This record gives sequence, C-alpha cells and structure tokens, in this order.
Amino acid sequence: MAAVVAVLAAALPAAAQATADASNVVVTMGEAVVQRAPDRAFVPIASEARARNPRDAQRQNADAMKAVRDRLAQAGIGKDAVRTIGVDLQQEFDFQQGRRIPREYVARNTIEVRIDDLTRAGEVIDLAVQGGAASIGGIRFDLRDRAAAEREALRLAVADARERADAAASGAGRAVDRIVKIEDARDVAIVPPRPMMTMAREVSAAAPTPIESGAIEIRARVTLTASMK
Repeated sequence: MAAVVAVLAAALPAAAQATADASNVVVTMGEAVVQRAPDRAFVPIASEARARNPRDAQRQNADAMKAVRDRLAQAGIGKDAVRTIGVDLQQEFDFQQGRRIPREYVARNTIEVRIDDLTRAGEVIDLAVQGGAASIGGIRFDLRDRAAAEREALRLAVADARERADAAASGAGRAVDRIVKIEDARDVAIVPPRPMMTMAREVSAAAPTPIESGAIEIRARVTLTASMK
C-alpha cells in the first residue's frame, strides 16, 4: 500500500504541471478566402439513342457519340481532353392497370470534355450540339494550378490565426512566446462560380453560347496553439 501511495504522490506534481501548461497557451482558429479566375472548364456531354432491342440502341448511340467526338476533334479538341464518365443501357416501361409494359431500350453515353481555353467554352458546347449531343450537363470551372491557390489560402489562414492569438494574448496582458502547434483543418474548399449558360438546339456560328466564368473561391481553416509569456 505504501508503494501505491508513493506513486500517486509522485504523479500529483505532473498533473499540476499539465494544468499550469494548459493555462499558459492560447488556441485560435484562422480562416482565409482566396479568389482566382478559373483557367479550365469541364463540360459533360451526352448522346442518347432508343431502339426496340438493346443491340440496336447501343449501336445507334455509339454512332451518335462518334459524330459528337468527330465534331470536337475537327475543332482541335485532343483525345487527352476527352474521357468517358458514364455508359448506360436500360429498358423503359409503362405502367398500365398495375402491369409493367416494356417499351424501348435507351442507351446513353456521357463524356467529359476539358477546355483549357475558356474563350472557346461556348464554341465547344455549340459544336457538341451541332454534332448531335442529346444533353449538356452543368459546366464546372477549375484551376490548372489549384495546389498553389490552396497553399496561398492556407498561408493566409495561418497568418489570421497568429494575429488572433496575438490579440487574445494582448487582451490578457500577455504576449505570444512561440507557436506550439498548427493544425490544418483539411477542409480546404473550392467554391465554384455559378456559370450563366444559355443554349438552344439551333446554334448560330456567329453567336456562340455565352459563358461567364466568374471567380473561384478557395477557403482554408487552421487551428493554432501558442504558448504565452
């Protein structure tokens, strides 16, 4: 029993020291928002075909997508800028008096086109429609060097947290001694702009679909722990 008491007694000063250390730090959160003009866009483009049997639907859809891709290739869109993101084949049904009546098979193929020259975004969309695309998904804007923008947002978030720590310590009549820990919240978020896009089936070569890219917001958040003196 005496040995146990001795151990507990020895532990008390350490616990007291931990409490003292905890009262000697300041913890703040820093946030930052960086805005950048996008320099890249991604557009989902889909083809669609219907037929009585699945083979015909798939064949017709393959022909439809080939026409779209040929039109894009003629405009200088390279193969490396196009990737398939969806292939779907299913049968449609009608429901009459509680019974399921089979209809045609529907085949769909969706590609995503990367556009590195945003001035051509409207042109690319129009070319896809002229080539026979059945639908155009929502355009997504991005940055080629997104990592650099994220690092800048992180740097500014740390600076914000440090300024808050200095202010908090000063308010308590203290000063920041050193930075003990910085935690990246890992919620670096990219807030994409909402593009304005209008499109019609009949497209005039002299008036391409208007696309306004806006600006991308990149947000970062950190938690900073500093000791005070």
